[in-house]
Amino acid sequence: MERFQERGAAGRPLLSVVDDDESVRESLPDLLREFGFAARAFSSAEEFLSSDCVDGTRCLILDIAMPGMSGLDLHQELKRRSQKIPIVFVTALRDEAIRARVLQQGAAGFLLKPFSDIDLLAAVKTALRAD
Repeated sequence: MERFQERGAAGRPLLSVVDDDESVRESLPDLLREFGFAARAFSSAEEFLSSDCVDGTRCLILDIAMPGMSGLDLHQELKRRSQKIPIVFVTALRDEAIRARVLQQGAAGFLLKPFSDIDLLAAVKTALRAD
């Protein structure tokens, strides 16, 4: 398996997408590559944690509501492990309390699905500046 370091293919920052929605996992990495990033997709938080991409991920695009370990749980687990990966949360849940909570806990961004390509790129750029 290809090993990713701080930067992905051709020195581009590695962005990891964790979402249980297959259409998101198929489309977002392609879009991120068009923006000039290296990208990997994972169907669950557990799959991401067991991958060789955790240390090299410069920004995590993370769904909140997933079976098993939720995005919020993954965020807490990364903090527990002292993994300082900027996170852009994405969700279809229109809950202002969740939005406020994740931003207060240090998330770099929060996008409601469906979101625009422009909003995603802006959130990723903000997250990378925070890194």
